[in-house]
Parts: sequence; structure tokens; C-alpha cells
Amino acid sequence: MGSAEAVGGELTARARILHAAVRRFAVDGVAAPLRTIAADAGVSAALIIHHFGSRDGLREACDAHVLTVARENKTPVLGGGSGAGAMLTQLAQIEGYAPVVGYVLRRLQAGGLLATQLVDGFVSDAVGYLRQGEAAGVVRPSRNPEARARVLTEQALGALLLQLPAQQEHLDLEELPGWLRAYSERIVGPLLEVYTEPLLTDRSLLDSYVESRTGQAPER
Repeated sequence: MGSAEAVGGELTARARILHAAVRRFAVDGVAAPLRTIAADAGVSAALIIHHFGSRDGLREACDAHVLTVARENKTPVLGGGSGAGAMLTQLAQIEGYAPVVGYVLRRLQAGGLLATQLVDGFVSDAVGYLRQGEAAGVVRPSRNPEARARVLTEQALGALLLQLPAQQEHLDLEELPGWLRAYSERIVGPLLEVYTEPLLTDRSLLDSYVESRTGQAPER
């Protein structure tokens, strides 16, 4: 939580609204009534409009919050040095991210321009922290950093969207942390294996593809 969200150790009204909105949108979908969010936050619906301007303004603020959470958690893992420790710490605390994951599921489920903008935000951030990983020597450079970041992002979000919780009309935030724990335990090992020990044993397919696209033998 940023210092701008708290005064004297307590959440500001704007922060309470934001946290309540992420949770409520996760539970009931992005069409959840503003009055319900206001009740969750202990404020009036008018105060939501005062701080965020509109429902779309509130959802955009939720998107920004979710992107910040993802950025703050990815960057230490790929920054070198204590990356392994940061990853293990995050895995130990995975249940705490349930509302954010639920919100992302609902935003993807809803589709439309705002969902596309959220995905684009994840891609842009991925380009940044993968670049930091390259600088730290823990990530290989890419011929096309943005394309690589987009593939990784779309694969991760697509896999998440296929899971059962996204198909339910009402998402139970009491059950979601346990599901998230089981999901992470199922995928983290295989993903790290694929990323660390490439599936293919030689470069022949990649070299042939690059040469077919550029007309030049790839550099090794």
C-alpha cells in the first residue's frame, strides 16, 4: 500500500473505495452496482463519483491498481540477486492476491475495449521488467521484446481465464485463495522448467523460421 493511500495508518476514503471496488467487481463482475461498492467501502455513491468521476473512471483506477500490484511483484523476481527469494516469498503469500486475480478474471470475462487496454497495460509492463531482467543477466535478450512480452502475457491471462472461477456468476472470495494456491502449485513448476530448460533440444526450428522471414541465416 502506498503512503498516499493512508493517513495515520488508516486507508483514505479513495483507497477504501478502490479496494472495495476491486473486491466487489471480482465477486459480482464489472457491472456490480456503485451503491453496493459504496456500502462495502462505508461511503456514499456520490463520494465514488466525486473521486472517480464515473463507473468507467472507477474501473480505470482499478486497472491501474492491478497493474501496479503486478509490476511491484514481477520486478523483484526478475531483478537478479534476490529474485529467487522474492519469488518464494510471493508464493508463500499467494492467497493475498486473490481479489486482484479475481478482478482480472472478471475484466477479461467482460471483454471489450477496457479489457483490451488492461491487457495492453500488462504487456507494456512486461516489456519493462523483462528488460530489467536482461540488464540483470537473468533473462535472455529477445529479437522482438514487445512480441515476446505479449505472447507471455496472453498465455498467462488466457490460461487464467480458462479456469473454473471465471465461469461462475458469483465468485466466492473465501474460496478463491485456496483455488489460487492450488493453481499456482500446479503451474509454477512446469512453467519454470519450460523457461529454464527449453522444450526443444536444438535451434533448428527457430533458425529455419527466422531465415524464412528475413532471408538471412540467424546469428548465433
